[in-house]
Amino acid sequence: MRAARAWLGGAVAALVLAGTAPGFAHDFAFTDVTLRLRGDATFQVDVVADIDALALGVDASADSAELAARIASLPPPEQDALVARLADLLRRRLRLRFDETPASFAVTLPERGQRPAEAVLPSTLGLIARLEGGVPNGARTVSFFASRAFPPVRLTVVGKDGSARPVQVLARGDTSTAIPLTGEAADETNLAVARRFLRLGFSHILPHGLDHVLFVLGLALLTSRPGPLVAQVSAFTLAHTFTLALAVYGVVSLPARVVEPLIAASIVYVAVENVFRARAGWMRLAVVFAFGLLHGLGFAGVLSELGWPAGRRLAALIAFNVGVELGQLAVIALALGALAAAGRARLPRRRIEQALSLGIAAVALYWTVQRIV
Repeated sequence: MRAARAWLGGAVAALVLAGTAPGFAHDFAFTDVTLRLRGDATFQVDVVADIDALALGVDASADSAELAARIASLPPPEQDALVARLADLLRRRLRLRFDETPASFAVTLPERGQRPAEAVLPSTLGLIARLEGGVPNGARTVSFFASRAFPPVRLTVVGKDGSARPVQVLARGDTSTAIPLTGEAADETNLAVARRFLRLGFSHILPHGLDHVLFVLGLALLTSRPGPLVAQVSAFTLAHTFTLALAVYGVVSLPARVVEPLIAASIVYVAVENVFRARAGWMRLAVVFAFGLLHGLGFAGVLSELGWPAGRRLAALIAFNVGVELGQLAVIALALGALAAAGRARLPRRRIEQALSLGIAAVALYWTVQRIV
């Protein structure tokens, strides 16, 4: 019994720590990359990222003010060594290819030491890493790659004439299509668009959608029987697919400041109900459907930031939604597998459900307040 109590306490503590990790961090849901092709046969790539965190080798969720202060306190020679290591890191994790041949580039930090300490997003090294180099003679296409260390990329290519090509959105670790240096870029195929948005949808759940993960986990905790669980997940899927489609096509829209607190509150509701109910009733099906409508608007907020491939909106929408569903099914499979393992270990199933639900409720309540204020 002591082991069971220790396990439950550890699970709740892990949930709370995961949800309430230090907050004042750069909010980089995407890595914005602008590639400029110059008339003198050179290129410039500006990568907007959490440069301080990259330089120190820490997660981007760390406190930005603390990271900036840590770097600023280093003696100049140590700062220079840190920047040199960062430049080497960027050369390994970013790739620019002309006609499939990697190009070498120099790395500079144009904002280093220029951001005021009172800036909304404090940083000592700035928020831009600039890559510069030469375009090989006779090159016809260019492509860009960022490793999985970076959030999904929004790539804009500006030609020599100053005109911008359509934005490409790349999943983590993905490579852009080959973009012609002259003339119009060819449209992506439906298959290429679907592949990219499928990955984006899945990654929005695992590993980057902790709020949606906790909601689905809350459903699985109370409803382990396949029939009722499938019914709830189907209702949730139907609802968020409906509002996601309406939002994507401009029929309905709610600001994130309204949607995000409500999503967090929906997690609180499901988790608290888990504590006081031993079994889900049919009324929960209607509640889950209503909350699915909210979550669909949350997904729509993400898609609105992605930008749309020309003439491929429907393919992107369907693929993103399929990716979300695959992520949710993975969460359910993991949850049911863990609960089955706990049962085989003779751990108290109901106490596990209640303890984890309390942890989920605590995290979601914190998010609700955080998103309101």
